[in-house]
Amino acid sequence: MLVLKRLIAFVATSLAAGLIIVGSGGLALAQSTGPGTGQPHPWQLGLQAAASPVMSDIIWFHDFLLYLITAITLFVLVLLVIVMVKFNAKSNPVPSRTTHNTMIEVVWTVVPVLILVAIAVPSFRLLFYELKVPTADVTIKATGKQWFWSYQYPDANFEFDSLMLQAKDLKADQPRLLAVDNEMVVPVNKVVHVLTIGADVIHSWAVPAFGVKIDAIPGRVNETWFKAERVGTYYGQCSQLCGKDHAFMPIAVRVVSDQDYAAWLDGAKKRFAQDNVPNPNMIAAAGEATK
Repeated sequence: MLVLKRLIAFVATSLAAGLIIVGSGGLALAQSTGPGTGQPHPWQLGLQAAASPVMSDIIWFHDFLLYLITAITLFVLVLLVIVMVKFNAKSNPVPSRTTHNTMIEVVWTVVPVLILVAIAVPSFRLLFYELKVPTADVTIKATGKQWFWSYQYPDANFEFDSLMLQAKDLKADQPRLLAVDNEMVVPVNKVVHVLTIGADVIHSWAVPAFGVKIDAIPGRVNETWFKAERVGTYYGQCSQLCGKDHAFMPIAVRVVSDQDYAAWLDGAKKRFAQDNVPNPNMIAAAGEATK
């Protein structure tokens, strides 16, 4: 009787866990198709809503794996229950002495291989899709520094720093620890080519809604891309431990219409124009290099 009670409790717990997993997958699907906020929200379960084609594919692959894993887990659970009920000492006092079964051995070898192939094909397709940068409409260089980001628009010849806003400076609609003083601005439905590099230590430029995460390494330029499909402000954070203020190094990308982007670009050229003025950060870095 005690064994039966434990078995019932085990089955109930496993089924509840399975339902939670499936439910989280459904929530992830709902979030991927619902209105995007570009930031985490209370009681969020699953991934942020997709704002780029890459992130849409990532969410699809995530949900595909979730359902596949759930099915495998429930199948194994059923087999365990059958074994415990049908082949215990009381129900089966004289056990079979069978040691081999060709059909079963073929099945448990071939089926896992087919499952892995079914996972590998979309996985590699997604990886290649992320890594192959299409023809860019806008190129931006993001430089990670302790502990803020600098954005350079090489085609427009200006650069600016982006620092986290303090709590006292936040507006009503700006999230704490994510809002910045100068946002990276890009046009909607345009391919943005992002070049990343670190000025001091390794950083990581990551925006979940775009499905983008790329390391910024000193002395090496990495590249990634995204195509924002909706207007809005999308937030991320440095995703590589980079020192004491690592948690206070947010990323904010504002996606605007073509007209608004052109207007912002004209204003930014005047506000952040370099005009061949030496960059203090470059001077400091050169001084450190000569020591």
